[in-house]
Amino acid sequence: MSASLQDFGFVPFFARQTSLDEIEAGRIARVTEVQRSVITATDGRKERHLPITSSWHAVAPQDHPTVGDWVVLDNRHACIERVLDRKSIFRRVAAGEKADIQLIAANVDVLFVVTSCNEEFKESRLERYLALAVEAGVIAVVVITKTDLSDDPDSYAARARSVQSGVHVEQINALDRSSFGGVLAWIEPGSTIALVGSSGVGKSTILNTLAAREVAATSAIREDDKKGRHTTTHRALHRLPDGGLLIDVPGMRELKVADVETALPKVFDDIEALASECRFADCHHEAEPGCAVQAAIENGGLSGRRLQSYKRLLRENERHNASLAERRSKERAFARHVRHVMTHQKRERDG
Repeated sequence: MSASLQDFGFVPFFARQTSLDEIEAGRIARVTEVQRSVITATDGRKERHLPITSSWHAVAPQDHPTVGDWVVLDNRHACIERVLDRKSIFRRVAAGEKADIQLIAANVDVLFVVTSCNEEFKESRLERYLALAVEAGVIAVVVITKTDLSDDPDSYAARARSVQSGVHVEQINALDRSSFGGVLAWIEPGSTIALVGSSGVGKSTILNTLAAREVAATSAIREDDKKGRHTTTHRALHRLPDGGLLIDVPGMRELKVADVETALPKVFDDIEALASECRFADCHHEAEPGCAVQAAIENGGLSGRRLQSYKRLLRENERHNASLAERRSKERAFARHVRHVMTHQKRERDG
């Protein structure tokens, strides 16, 4: 196995899925970028631009190649033959009414959830990103930027720690590499880090500072509404000079967690623990007698905001599951219709 593959995170988990011939023939590559019809992949020595062939249209969206994937190329190194099993996958329910699953990044080791010391900071948004990390099964680190612009950056760190017990929090000035000590400790040679967060919080600045060069355009949060402007327009994987790989993810206006059931017990462990003490097992935590969750809100042990965030995620999950069930029902009905038509046509030919 060549050192260049190792530099891009090719560990035994992936090597066991390949053959020595495939490795020696240079057919193993990692996806660094995905555009509408072209995938960019590298084996560490050569970068290739590969077309997304029509054969992939018959494959489920969650099995399509995405940034961070390891793939096997065909003998001509002209297209992707197969995608290797993933160590982790970040995904979300696509924006809109459909229940489509959209892949964000694959084979990530650590998720940096980036937020800033101003009005952009929202606990409910952090909860969603942390739920995303739990679902993917990776470590999440909340990275708070713009500490140099705040009179009390520690208060933002305290608020971040309140959204999940034991969550890791780092505070930085994204323009000052000397403040990156805690962040750098999470980046090991060959490890893959994904940067997520709202537009304008400093993700591209963090990438440029870590890369020691400008690899991404930057833009500040608008002062009039504290909302960011999109600077990263697509996901891309970058290799850092000190080792490690970084995936910069564009700011997402809408983030729906695909598998809430997996994430809630971890991110909202306080509410889940209180719910187990409610008088009724099916308590909705509203006006039911003996509700331990509402009692905790009344005595100041739990914020009403946090309960509302918890319920919002549950409602979204119910809608997603309902849409998914409806789609599967329609697909089964269509398959039955096709079989009926084919049977009828066969009878007419045989008759």
